[in-house]
Amino acid sequence: MSEPLIRSDVEGLQWIRFLYAYPNKITGRLLETIAAHENICSYIDVPLQHASATTLKRMKRGGGADIFLRSIEKMRRTIPNLTLRTSFVVGFPGETEKEFDELCAFTKEAEFDWMGAFGYSDQEGADAFGLTGKVSPREIESRRKSLMSIQKKISRAKKKTLVGRELDLLMMGPSEESDLLLEGRTAMHAPEIDGKVFVNDFPEGAEPQKGQFYRCRVTEAHDYDLVAEIL
Repeated sequence: MSEPLIRSDVEGLQWIRFLYAYPNKITGRLLETIAAHENICSYIDVPLQHASATTLKRMKRGGGADIFLRSIEKMRRTIPNLTLRTSFVVGFPGETEKEFDELCAFTKEAEFDWMGAFGYSDQEGADAFGLTGKVSPREIESRRKSLMSIQKKISRAKKKTLVGRELDLLMMGPSEESDLLLEGRTAMHAPEIDGKVFVNDFPEGAEPQKGQFYRCRVTEAHDYDLVAEIL
């Protein structure tokens, strides 16, 4: 009998989360293992970097939009209610408008739950430093904003579907946004990189404690953040 991929039976361990999983390392066995264990978050962070096969080739990576879409479809088919995060680099040397358009089209079709977009920046000594076809900083920022504008609409629509749902919430303590709010995260929220859940209501007499889990109901949805009440 082969050894298990993940030790999910550690006492007191409520959430296990996968971050920075390379696309070619996400096997069917891994997906089935995530789906089979309640304490493994239905969450995968896969840093695709781009969707244009030609851009990815210059990055010395494989894949492309069609391959990635098939992989994403398999992930979502295998893991119910999967939360999927990715990150992209825009303005990589040689990135044409056509290649950037491919990335935008892919983003619209893939509909990621969370996405980060970063502008390429020259780093002396890196392989890409000597590449030709550098994109201007102004154009890089313009492309980054355009891509994030697409994702913002996707995120807003996805967050609205969560209103009324009950979720487990890990309390993080008072909110940095306002002294009147508490702040937490669900299994859909990786620390520091995803949106937040603001808590504005809890039962009279209760004093929610940092580091404890609570059942909550989502009452409002914004572009990236949620508002919830503790039940």
